[in-house]
Amino acid sequence: MASQALGLADATGFVYVEKRLAVRAPWSWLPPQAWLAPLAGVRAEDGPLAPPWPDLVIGCGRNTAAPALAIRRASDGRTIAAQVQDPHVGRREFDLMVVPEHDRLRGPQVVMTRGAVHRVTPDRLAAEALRFPTLSALPRPIVAVLLGGTNGAYRLDRDRLIEIAAMIATMLRRQGGSAVVTPSRRTGEAGASLLRETLAGLPATVWDGSGANPYYAYLAIADAVLVTADSVSMISEAAATGKPVHIIDLPGGNRKFAQFHEAMRAAGITRPFAGAIEEWHYAPIDDTTRAGARLREMVLARIGRGQQ
Repeated sequence: MASQALGLADATGFVYVEKRLAVRAPWSWLPPQAWLAPLAGVRAEDGPLAPPWPDLVIGCGRNTAAPALAIRRASDGRTIAAQVQDPHVGRREFDLMVVPEHDRLRGPQVVMTRGAVHRVTPDRLAAEALRFPTLSALPRPIVAVLLGGTNGAYRLDRDRLIEIAAMIATMLRRQGGSAVVTPSRRTGEAGASLLRETLAGLPATVWDGSGANPYYAYLAIADAVLVTADSVSMISEAAATGKPVHIIDLPGGNRKFAQFHEAMRAAGITRPFAGAIEEWHYAPIDDTTRAGARLREMVLARIGRGQQ
């Protein structure tokens, strides 16, 4: 969620400050719809949210919606409030909501995106590739493997992870090349260890979570990307590269995920992973730039000048 909010902020071109909020009791015991005085219930790392209020506030996730709208009210409407994903609260008050098309929210204040907004841009990928120069020397083709884990819709258990690791190992033996693998927190350390054991002796690297994060560098140097089906964000980020994106299926799913995956397949962006890397081309998704430009125009119109 932080990556989505920061990606939209990047796309506006404005200077911004990131504030990660912690919710304290009794607010943390209640749904955001029931929060009274939400500014009193949250704190950023540098203290409470307080004036001077900004020209723009961007939130993502259910716990940011009420504080964002409270800032808008405290500023007498001068602060534009934007929300990434359906906030489920205060929809009529937000100036802009950036929502993936597989959600049902529609309206004049809604910018629909094919997937999630993100921070993947050509400039960022080029810069990150330079930070990890040894990666480009790996045997080609290089396959980036982005692994998620169990969430509210999908399940990644040990048995399925064993199957995935075996498929990657077989792919490398048959097709050659190398793999760069980044597990997520939801994959877990036990899952990461299983991957390292299965891929030992093969041209494969499994990031151990230490040092600088090579995630964007993996996307930059990869010839193709494998992504587990549980993450709209990771799939959207992979699709921003224009490279082949193979989806690793997991047990589970729901209506929203089914609609998202079907739309991505129909657009020629993703294909299921059946054990081999294929090659195809498509225009990279650029929804983040479009949403950021819309928000920038709104802010400049509100503050009454045509420059930052």
